[in-house]
Amino acid sequence: MRTFFLTLLSLILMTACEQQKTSDDTTPKTVGVDVTTASKEEIDGLSIYQLTSSWKTQEGEEITFRDLNGEVLVVAMIYTSCQSACPRLIADMRTIESKISPSIPEGVRYVLISIDPTHDTPERLKAFSIDNDMRDARWLFLQGNEASVREFANVVAVRYDRISPMDFSHSNIISVFDQRGVMLHQQEGLATDYQETVETVVNAFASNQTSAK
Repeated sequence: MRTFFLTLLSLILMTACEQQKTSDDTTPKTVGVDVTTASKEEIDGLSIYQLTSSWKTQEGEEITFRDLNGEVLVVAMIYTSCQSACPRLIADMRTIESKISPSIPEGVRYVLISIDPTHDTPERLKAFSIDNDMRDARWLFLQGNEASVREFANVVAVRYDRISPMDFSHSNIISVFDQRGVMLHQQEGLATDYQETVETVVNAFASNQTSAK
């Protein structure tokens, strides 16, 4: 399974790199997002930081995944009007965060990407984050466009389809990426055993701390 995901990611990133060669390097600037931008030489060939699409945060700031370099990422795809699976998926993310943050308060970002960019504007995402008490800097909500959302969904093997004007059917997957943006682990399903996901995050953070010494 992991080999399949890495192969898929490699193919998508090769396409993204080709597209990047034909455009100017206009990486969006951020305000208020604590980031460390990697140079092209520092980015792993299978890293999501190779993706050049831009996203808007719940604060309306424009970023790329490359702006998150240096942090462990725990990522899920949701939409705010979802009344069935998404609340449980968010509960899973909150549980994972609650198990990690007491020992690792910084250096891990919990990212929720909307699969409904038309309706999930930055303003709506911010209101959603407030309603769900996910307001601190550890939580990042992202709005892309249809193409960038579909591209990222392909990377993490999340399948989704619109079934009504406001509803989607979708996979329930939580993905973990290391500080270089390389996928380490995926958790599929709802209310499953979080231990392997938590251990993957903790080990990725500890490994990076050790190598930095």
